[in-house]
Amino acid sequence: MMSLRGGLGHLRTGRWGFSVRGMCTAAGQDLVVIGGGPGGYVAAIRAAQLGLKTMCVEKRGTLGGTCLNVGCIPSKALLHSSHLFEEANHTFKTHGINLTGVSIDLDQMMRKKAQSVTGLTRGVEGLFKMNGVSYAKGMGKILGPNKVEVTGPDGAKQVIDTKNVLIATGSEVTPLPTVPIDEQTIVSSTGALALSKVPKKMIVIGGGYIGLEMGSVWSRLGTEVTVVEFLDRIVPAMDKEVGQQFHRILKKQKLNFKLSTKVVGATKTPTGVRLMVEPAAGGAQETMDADVVLVAIGRRPYTAGLGLENVGLSVDKRGCVDIDNGFKTSAPGVYAIGDVVRGPMLAHKAEDEGIVAAEIIAGKSGHINYDAIPGVVYTHPEVAMVGKTEEQLVGTEYNKGTFPFMANSRARTNDALGDYAQGMVKILSDKKTDKLLGMHIIGPGAGEMIAEGVLAMETGATTRDIAKTCHAHPTLSEAFREAAMAAHDKPIHFK
Repeated sequence: MMSLRGGLGHLRTGRWGFSVRGMCTAAGQDLVVIGGGPGGYVAAIRAAQLGLKTMCVEKRGTLGGTCLNVGCIPSKALLHSSHLFEEANHTFKTHGINLTGVSIDLDQMMRKKAQSVTGLTRGVEGLFKMNGVSYAKGMGKILGPNKVEVTGPDGAKQVIDTKNVLIATGSEVTPLPTVPIDEQTIVSSTGALALSKVPKKMIVIGGGYIGLEMGSVWSRLGTEVTVVEFLDRIVPAMDKEVGQQFHRILKKQKLNFKLSTKVVGATKTPTGVRLMVEPAAGGAQETMDADVVLVAIGRRPYTAGLGLENVGLSVDKRGCVDIDNGFKTSAPGVYAIGDVVRGPMLAHKAEDEGIVAAEIIAGKSGHINYDAIPGVVYTHPEVAMVGKTEEQLVGTEYNKGTFPFMANSRARTNDALGDYAQGMVKILSDKKTDKLLGMHIIGPGAGEMIAEGVLAMETGATTRDIAKTCHAHPTLSEAFREAAMAAHDKPIHFK
């Protein structure tokens, strides 16, 4: 995604408490980007590359937003570390590697996570320096047309004149009023990334991406994890067939599930938290006890204190800022991208929007195919998807091709315990044109392999095109080719 280099030089702190880099001054910008997350910092870099005098305002004090600081990156660090621990305890022996006395040094695991985050945030600052982007640490607020106020860490304020403003303030954890978060025993994903010890019992409220990933981390480290979900299935937006298989695999990994269940209250106890739950359809209440409760029911757009009212903007019932196809709001010169606008709350979606928005502001054109935005659940095995599910294709004539990883030589060789053998690649294609409509993978390397499906959808490739493309052997990606064969004819290595 980026080139991260050492030797980032020194940041110059101005009289207002800003870190302002290079020769750029605070006033007279072509573009001020409010928010330094994946959408905001990418937009700022692209705008500067296109010749716009650009400033990025970020209140956190470090760049990268939720994703880099307390989201995608640290969670993947813990997912990888905990997976290595799981492998050492349960899988290595099947490969003839015998270990004794394997234990967890949680402090070192957390230090490793922190090192990854620190290196990447500094790397983004380095990219700003290389591309001539000014960086202001502070809270950004739109005062009116072409004016942004920045309140620095010390409370000092400065008004920036700018031709354009790009809102990229991201999202925040959606609270559950009946279960107030204290980041100690009742935690958000942020708190779940920083627990000081491995809890004996954890209850995860919410069976979506975040809840399942963080539940997997602590389950691997020895916690008894129960996922409580209001709906009757986990990850409800996922293709149903894939979701059911995913559910079975997670249960085999000893994650517990309580579906169709509503959490109605929480009480602190001397040993942790007691939850009151009841059937989603109504019924008798029961209690559940845990050392830690993770609230992971989703995220909502973050626009607090942004000054939208000063330029006549409001948010819809979801909390999103309304935009047109060029990311323009109804306020002249004000644009918005990422989690504060419609669409999935994904870092890579925000990055794409940031690039295109910068190009539009610079007078160029840009394009995003929202049907080709992938999603990934970084559990083990991974689950990845792009395009339509079978449920979304009701009424559409389509072909379906599947291929199980149990018939893939590399998957079988790599994983002797057989977790991968339960996964598959599933391709949905238009019955008339043979073009891909959707692709769903549960199995090894799903997050990497989905890129081939995204590229196929973006370029309008057919399943025959994919089937005719030579894939190296033995590789996991051969399963993708075989599923493509199955969509219009028959696979070679499976009946």
